Amino acid sequence: MANAKHCEQTAPDSYVVGIDYGTLSGRAVVIRVRDGAELAAAEHAYRHAVLDQELPDGTPLPPDWALQVPSDYIDVLRHAVPEALASAGVRADQVIGIGTDFTACTMVPTLADGTPLCELPEYGNRPHAYVKLWRHHAAQAQADRITALAVERKELWLKRYGGKISSEWEFAKALQLLEEDPEVYRRTERWVEAADWIVWRLCGTYVRNACTAGYKGQFQDGSYPSVDYLGSLNPEFADFVSEKLEHPVSQLGDLAGTLTAEAAGWTGLPEGIAVCVGNVDAHVTAPAAGAVEPGRMVAIMGTSTCHVMSSDQWAEVPGMCGVVNGGILPGLWGYEAGQSGVGDIFGWFVRTGLPASYTEEAAALGRGPHEHLTALAAQQAIGEHGLVALDWHSGNRSVLVDHDLSGVMVGLTLSTRPEDVYRALLEATAFGTRTIIEAFETAGVPVKELVIAGGLTKNDLLMQIYADVTRRPLGVIDSTQGPALGAAMHAAVAAGAHTDIRAAAQAMGKARPAVYLPDPARAAAYDRLYAEYRLLHDYFGRGANQVMHRLHGIRAEASAAAS
Repeated sequence: MANAKHCEQTAPDSYVVGIDYGTLSGRAVVIRVRDGAELAAAEHAYRHAVLDQELPDGTPLPPDWALQVPSDYIDVLRHAVPEALASAGVRADQVIGIGTDFTACTMVPTLADGTPLCELPEYGNRPHAYVKLWRHHAAQAQADRITALAVERKELWLKRYGGKISSEWEFAKALQLLEEDPEVYRRTERWVEAADWIVWRLCGTYVRNACTAGYKGQFQDGSYPSVDYLGSLNPEFADFVSEKLEHPVSQLGDLAGTLTAEAAGWTGLPEGIAVCVGNVDAHVTAPAAGAVEPGRMVAIMGTSTCHVMSSDQWAEVPGMCGVVNGGILPGLWGYEAGQSGVGDIFGWFVRTGLPASYTEEAAALGRGPHEHLTALAAQQAIGEHGLVALDWHSGNRSVLVDHDLSGVMVGLTLSTRPEDVYRALLEATAFGTRTIIEAFETAGVPVKELVIAGGLTKNDLLMQIYADVTRRPLGVIDSTQGPALGAAMHAAVAAGAHTDIRAAAQAMGKARPAVYLPDPARAAAYDRLYAEYRLLHDYFGRGANQVMHRLHGIRAEASAAAS
């Protein structure tokens, strides 16, 4: 009698799709639900990129503007999702949910049905009808007034934002819209975070997510700033919340709705699968990195850096971007801080300051410009370049919350080389992160470890500099698509495949702890440079010298005269 081989039946695997909407592109990734395995990813660059010089029709933009075109976001659904699905070799009917994350605060003025105003023919040449990207910093004057009035009135919600409101956030950008283009403001029927707008387009239901509402929309303890407060800013702003902003707020990982037939046609995914409530790129990365307990700060490092961390205690951290109960994980206070320019600063230097001879030498060695400068900078002893820089080329998000500030480089000589400047800029961003960590610890919120996510994790020199400067072990997320992974994990929760985000993090999260350890000798050397950084930081950033603000004003006046 032949031996019969027993075959155990196993349920087929299910999958989720996560889409990470960044500053210049959107990335889709296909994730296996049971273990978080990344089967494939695809990226689609926005056709219009960032509008910071002119509108598509050539209408010029003033300084500090940064806009986008919402149809670029839909193109990511049309291209990146089908491409990732095909590369993964996964059948569409195996996908049970889709989740998204977005840059924030990125605002879309729309009609009541979600139509962006910039898509109306009569508003194609009106800058305020377009999406205001997170790094649109032209609302600094409005942000200053919002903060000053809150201080004067002793508004309690101000403490949740470290005592200062950013020009990047919802209310500042909306007040700028009202005061600079009242017609477009009046036509705006919904003032929508892009994180919620894309979910609206996917499932046909408009739901505000608790993350952007809390961190960017000043929504605390179930309410927004009062009508009386808003009316004191501008009488026409009194009804802003009730007329344009207020909407039901859902928690992270909740089901927003199901995929519409139209969105199924764009993506190639089945109609009716779960669509998760929107989220923010940085915050959604924390569970993807396994940071589900207090004390682990996740730094998502790309064009900018966002620092997020959960804690079981509330504290007023000066200059933080916000603290929200359940803003990252249920049952914990979620903190946010950040730096407005990091990778953008390195890219700026390579784009504008690298001699042709260096580019040619890099090419001959088979290196890219960043790789070449990093290799040259790595040969230096700490302090050998004789430089210290301030990382404010795109303003300061934390802890000063002032986007009229600008970059500084001290110590330049006729012997200074490009690799010297490059290393000083790398170090400056690490000093900025240390400043943020010290603000948290001084306020009584301990930071035990850093976990780094984002494309800059590939730079070993940069990572070691951060470990040495902060005197903390650095873990690294074990995923090239951390935000998209986090979005997919929340989709798995919304689809019912995991009970909550902690369970999803345990099954699907990816991180390698303590990959980079601080060296005591290097850390001591960096302490000396950091002391100089802090002197410059306080001198230019805390009112001792207003030269940066004066220069900003002169530039704005000259630009206005030229136009």
